[in-house]
Amino acid sequence: MKKLLLIALLGLVVFAESCKKDKTTDTPTPTTGSTYDLVRDSVFLYAKEAYYWYDALPTYSVFNPRSFTGTDDLAGLTKEVNAISQYKINPATGKPYEAVLNSDGTVSGSAKYSFIDEGETSTRLSAVTGDFGFVPIYYNTADNLVVKYVNIGSPADKAGIKRGYKITKINGNTSFAYDNGGTNTQFVVNAYSNSSSITMTLQRPDATTFDVSLTAAVYTVNPIITSKVVDLGNGKKVGYIVFNSFVAASNADPLLDAVFATFKSNNITDLIVDLRYDGGGYVETSEYLANLIAPASASGKLMYNTYYNTTLANGKGTLPQIKGYDFSVKGNAVNFGASHPLNLTRVFFLVSGSTASASELTINNLRPYMNVQLVGRTTYGKPVGFFAIKINKYSLYIPEFETKNGSDQGGYYTGMVPASTDYPGFVTYDDLSKDFGDVTENMLAVTLGYIKNGTYKASSVSIQSLVQTNALTADQQSVVAGKFDNDTFKGMIAKPLVKKK
Repeated sequence: MKKLLLIALLGLVVFAESCKKDKTTDTPTPTTGSTYDLVRDSVFLYAKEAYYWYDALPTYSVFNPRSFTGTDDLAGLTKEVNAISQYKINPATGKPYEAVLNSDGTVSGSAKYSFIDEGETSTRLSAVTGDFGFVPIYYNTADNLVVKYVNIGSPADKAGIKRGYKITKINGNTSFAYDNGGTNTQFVVNAYSNSSSITMTLQRPDATTFDVSLTAAVYTVNPIITSKVVDLGNGKKVGYIVFNSFVAASNADPLLDAVFATFKSNNITDLIVDLRYDGGGYVETSEYLANLIAPASASGKLMYNTYYNTTLANGKGTLPQIKGYDFSVKGNAVNFGASHPLNLTRVFFLVSGSTASASELTINNLRPYMNVQLVGRTTYGKPVGFFAIKINKYSLYIPEFETKNGSDQGGYYTGMVPASTDYPGFVTYDDLSKDFGDVTENMLAVTLGYIKNGTYKASSVSIQSLVQTNALTADQQSVVAGKFDNDTFKGMIAKPLVKKK
């Protein structure tokens, strides 16, 4: 262990020595200091070369990376990454590209895309995790804590917990209505996120209740929560799949193959892909799903182009993990393959504000070749992606590239808006009172209604949602979701980099 630590420290020192001067100033970059000092330097210096919006960053001396501190080292590094993310202004909005807005429209200072962790993201996206396997969420009223979704094969799944079940008791406590981060909310957070065991009483939709005791466990995440074929009659068969995370292709591809083989054997006439909670993941998995959905007419045609910053694209990157790789547009173009199992001309995506990055990439890449319809709410808005940069024990994720589809469409920084000029479809609301695949669940019901009758019509659930007053603001819901949901990752991770020939 000591040997490994020494190697890591030596790597940082060598890296610092290779960056003695910031290229835009004569002020020397320090080559001595603590490990934490060198890590903070490395985060900034990598951003100066690899960050997609590197050209807006100040010099080393002006930015002063060693000034960022926090309650612990990771907190200090997070502050540094947040600061890096706020320099480049999007002319379309007048705010940073990475702006996270408060409810009053002001900029919070947090990064929308960039982050740094200690390996949790790569572990999660490798499809292996250790938790209870369900996600709670406050829904419509402050005292209505329900199950948002359940991972297949998890402790929660094995205990019979389903999406939409109401949680009425946690560890013997029945009073935990949302109180804006107060005692009640913190109780739920601690019981769910900071404990290895939990006891609960849950209420099913038929008002019956049952008790469970869960212990966090390691299991392999199945990104497909459910899939089915819905026969609407008159020769209309609809394939429906809930794809919840673009995990590694080695895990996802065989599972997708099995589902689409079922769709093909049932001769489906339409396809609904539910990405409402899918924050993204690996680009390779996105490409694979797009090929399964695309029509034969897309074979061999451009799926998307990738654009890196000028330094990288011109081969002028000098730092480890960057130098010598091909970041050109030509070298990173991706075409559709030749195998497309379904003969469809349109596809429906169920989306929400949690639909991000690799999910949006899949949607965008199909737009030039199919009738793509979006049903739900405006997506997250992340047309940029990253590759992980390892710095000692940390993994740095900063946007390094942007993608555009075969028709040069992209730039959806404020999200994809259903029922807009660019994204035909229908605006409607998530229905947490029903399980995935229930044909009366609002988002699915609205889409099936369109496929059957040719028009979108709001269901009674959707109308009810419009008139209900939610006890939580959008900001509060986002904060709570971040504390409850282990899958809040929103991004697309590049394929392994290729060396220049």
